[in-house]
Amino acid sequence: MTTPAPSRTLDHPRRDAIRLEGVLHALSDPMRLRIVRSLATAEEELSCSLFDLPVSKSTTTHHFRVLRESGVISQCYRGTAKMNGLRREDLDALFPGLLDSLLRAAALQAGRLHEDGRGEG
Repeated sequence: MTTPAPSRTLDHPRRDAIRLEGVLHALSDPMRLRIVRSLATAEEELSCSLFDLPVSKSTTTHHFRVLRESGVISQCYRGTAKMNGLRREDLDALFPGLLDSLLRAAALQAGRLHEDGRGEG
């Protein structure tokens, strides 16, 4: 008897279960905000392997999980790649203007910190 293959689907919160506190918590971490900024400018879903974060693979996995479980991103498998997309439509419907404001503020901060020589944003 063969064992069934493990499920390759990932749990995501329904739109009506996404909470502002969870979204703000997910976006409060610089690495997670960096991921979201990249996804916000991407024209299509991005593979986890495209993100070059200065943290370990297990920490990167943790950051993606926090973003998915809070409802900020969606993830799905395509072959062996885990693809990531921003749940912009859901976030804009639930919290109008929040994502755009946060992305603008993050871009301004990144520019300010880079210009001041204190690091990247």
